[in-house]
Amino acid sequence: MTGFARKLAVALALSWVALVAQASPVSELPWKFGPTKVQVGSWATLEVPKGYAFLDPEGTKQLNVLMENPPDQSDTYTLAPDDMAWTAFFDYDDVGYVKDDEKLDADDILKNVREGTEESNKERRSRGWDTLTLIGWKNPPQYDNEFKSLAWSFIARNDKSQTEVVNYNARILGRSGVMNVVLVADPNALATAVSQFKGTMGGFAFAPGQAYTDFRSGDRVAEYGLAALITGGVAAVAAKKGFFAVIGTFLAAAWKFILIGFAALGGAIKRLFGRKAQ
Repeated sequence: MTGFARKLAVALALSWVALVAQASPVSELPWKFGPTKVQVGSWATLEVPKGYAFLDPEGTKQLNVLMENPPDQSDTYTLAPDDMAWTAFFDYDDVGYVKDDEKLDADDILKNVREGTEESNKERRSRGWDTLTLIGWKNPPQYDNEFKSLAWSFIARNDKSQTEVVNYNARILGRSGVMNVVLVADPNALATAVSQFKGTMGGFAFAPGQAYTDFRSGDRVAEYGLAALITGGVAAVAAKKGFFAVIGTFLAAAWKFILIGFAALGGAIKRLFGRKAQ
């Protein structure tokens, strides 16, 4: 799990420099440049500010290939500043209304996610990719009752390069499901990245009638609560789905730890983005 972490290893950085110089693959993706308003599926909209860019699911799939990410089974959208100092990924879980009255046990949650990361490592090894070690919490989970959002961040280490990366996670609760957000950044720049990201979220809105406060009696209620949003829902539904489905769910929750970063290429990519935007 590197990503936007400590600029990665020199060899990896040089390989990305060569890739960008030869083919400009990142800049050639179908980015939509701000200011613009975009759809995040049929569930929400996002106002993309100037200086930021957005990818639809097809573009995000291409980005994941470039970044050596396992495939994501759900439609995922990407938001990033034009220097790629951090990247945020959005996807929606149509799980129903998640009740927010659960007490969170940070130690138990960390244990579950650590197990999930180990399962994810099996997939990574099969692809010849670096494995990860989940070190622990950067920030334990906190629920914002006013904005109906849950946020937390993990620190993990790339076992080969020994570099560390932070994944900042947010879950925005809606009437019929949850918008999942994973932000990947250099640990040393996390505070700045999160601040910038939160600045963009003023332009996020669920579709009319789909806000958390629009819940009505008779609406579908999720099978699990806040803690399972962190563990991918595994803890609540494992018995129903079986072991192999559990592995798949863990992978869905943990794969974004492995993002290969562009921090070492910031200036080059910004110049490429600038030309594309023009």
